[in-house]
Parts: sequence; structure tokens; C-alpha cells
Amino acid sequence: MKTIISTIVVLVILALLGYVYAGSGNYNIGADVPHWPATYRFLSMVRSRSIQHQAESVSVPKLNDPALILKGAGQYAAMCTGCHLAPGMHDSELRAGLYPQPPVFDQQPIDPREAFWVIKHGIKLTAMPAWGATHDDQTIWSIVAFVRTLPGMTPAQYKDIVAKAPPDEDMDMGHDKDDMHDMHSH
Repeated sequence: MKTIISTIVVLVILALLGYVYAGSGNYNIGADVPHWPATYRFLSMVRSRSIQHQAESVSVPKLNDPALILKGAGQYAAMCTGCHLAPGMHDSELRAGLYPQPPVFDQQPIDPREAFWVIKHGIKLTAMPAWGATHDDQTIWSIVAFVRTLPGMTPAQYKDIVAKAPPDEDMDMGHDKDDMHDMHSH
């Protein structure tokens, strides 16, 4: 019994010391200074496990529809390449300042359920926004469908599919069509 009480006391003291240190402002949260290795491993584990757990209940629709993939190509080109790059891109001004570095999708396969969940909900304390706030599920699935085609895609193939992508009617800076009409009629 003494061992259990001693362990609890030590854990409470360590938690309090951690809280005091965090509250002191001494931990540098600047994106240009990497986390301590143990902190990075812990946060990476929390992120990975959370995404896996949250995505377990996501039902994946048919993702090989060419129209869905084509729509996703336009979405990806407009919203994702600054961070996740595109075939033939090696870096971007935005990506160079991000920590942790976002995954590059033309170099690795993705789990569609996890990709959908991350695109829809974003990831706290990273640059990954919650696109579900401005995009419907069908649009998010189009991005997932397209991202699945990226591994092995050449820069020329990427340029070709993006050029064929339909215009995005949803990317009107948050205004509905009536607001856009009113803005252009004045």
C-alpha cells in the first residue's frame, strides 16, 4: 500500500512540476525550434492514435469515380499544394516554415478513412485546417479520391489533370452567390 501511495505522490509532484514549467513560458513553442525528442514522439503518438480512433467509424464511398477524382484534383491544387506539395514540387515557401512537416502524398499511400477525418476536422496545433467548416463531405471525399492517385503520378500527369478539373464554385471566399452578385453589381 505504501508503494502505491508513494507512486501516486511522485506522479502528482511530477505533474505539478510540469504544469509550473509549462506555465512559466520557458518552453519555446516557436515552429522554428523542434520539440524535445521525447515530446515529439509523445505528440506524434497522440496524433496518430487519435486519428486512427476517430476515423474508425468513417464509411468510405466508391472513390474510383473519374469525375470525383477530377473534382478533387482542382480542390487539391487550390488548397493543398502549399503544404503537401504536388508531383515535381520539392518545397514551398509556406511548407518551409511548418513544424511538424506535413506529409507529401505523392510519396506515400493514405488510409482513406483517416485522410477524410483529418481533412474534415483538421489537427490542433498544426497548420492543418478543418476544411469541414467550409466544404461538404462530397468535396472532402473528392480530395481523398484524388490524393489516392498521387503516388507514382508524374509532374506532367498532375499538370494535365489539374488543367481538366472543373472550376470550384465553392471557393468564393465564404460569400454565397447572392453576396457575390451584390458585390459585382456595385
